[in-house]
Amino acid sequence: MPTQAGGKRVGYIRVSTIEQNVNRQLEGVQLDKVFTEYASGKDTNRPQLQAMLEYVREGDHLLVHSLDRLARNLIDLRKLVTDLTGRGVTIEFVKEGMTFGGQKETAIGTLLLNMMGGFAEFERALSRERQAEGIALAKKEGKYKGRKPVMTPERVAKMNELLALKVSKSQVARELGVSRQSLYECLKEMCNKA
Repeated sequence: MPTQAGGKRVGYIRVSTIEQNVNRQLEGVQLDKVFTEYASGKDTNRPQLQAMLEYVREGDHLLVHSLDRLARNLIDLRKLVTDLTGRGVTIEFVKEGMTFGGQKETAIGTLLLNMMGGFAEFERALSRERQAEGIALAKKEGKYKGRKPVMTPERVAKMNELLALKVSKSQVARELGVSRQSLYECLKEMCNKA
């Protein structure tokens, strides 16, 4: 869909961890600006999402790979879509082939958004159930090793280097692509060993 005169084509890409590949999302799509997020979609408290929301203006066209990349629950999804379209931003979900805004919303469009968002939320809940069942079975069989540590030796070395330069802990977490909680847990563990 073409943007309005003067509008920008903006992309929002989100994966949950730095190890995941962002290249498949919006591959080959011509964009003026891209916001890439390495964070869980459990809520809207994400730095790149907030930066994108501040950046987009009336007449812009926001492209997102799929509904679940923008939000993982129906309430957040509806709020974001309503806010953006209310500001004159058109949103296109590429995978689902759904576009909102740019013209008067239709009842069927709203129904589809709610249904697709509800399915995405339901699928996420099923995925978590399957994961919990798999972990329980692996623990029972003595095979559960747990998640790989986020703070690798390379990240710990970089963390120490940045902290020595008096970089704030929040900025260090962003630089390393980890949550502040992971950073604080690592620091706490290091203090306990000392």
